[in-house]
Amino acid sequence: MKRLAATLLLWPVLLQAAPPKTLEDSELSSVNARDGISFAAHVVLNDPTLAGAVTDSRFSLGFHDGGEPRYIVLRNVRGTVDMFAIGINVKPRPDGGGDYIAITLPSHMRFTDFGFESMSVQNDRNAAITGNLGSVNINGSLQMQGEFRMWSH
Repeated sequence: MKRLAATLLLWPVLLQAAPPKTLEDSELSSVNARDGISFAAHVVLNDPTLAGAVTDSRFSLGFHDGGEPRYIVLRNVRGTVDMFAIGINVKPRPDGGGDYIAITLPSHMRFTDFGFESMSVQNDRNAAITGNLGSVNINGSLQMQGEFRMWSH
């Protein structure tokens, strides 16, 4: 009785299943994945409310000025960023020159206490921070539209 019930439940699936078919390149290029891949992200950096949170962190960017290294040091980068509907898709170029990768900009972004405590320029990224060129703290929303396109030559 159980086998009969299982067979009856699987019968529609078995009727619709077809064996795999090898596609030629011309057939494969006409396959459309509709909307590509879309995803959302919730990013939290250095949350001070967590147990054991880091209280003194640095983010440094290095460059050379006349052969001598210099660093932009951001102290205590932290906050929350929520991004919604970032998409990745492959689309045909309008000029017929192949395909391109389209990365859609997030339609909605929300920042909560996102920023850094201080910014300084130093010769040694690990030295004590003595200067402060300012701080940033962002709270708010941002809406965007458009896409970033990449293709090869």
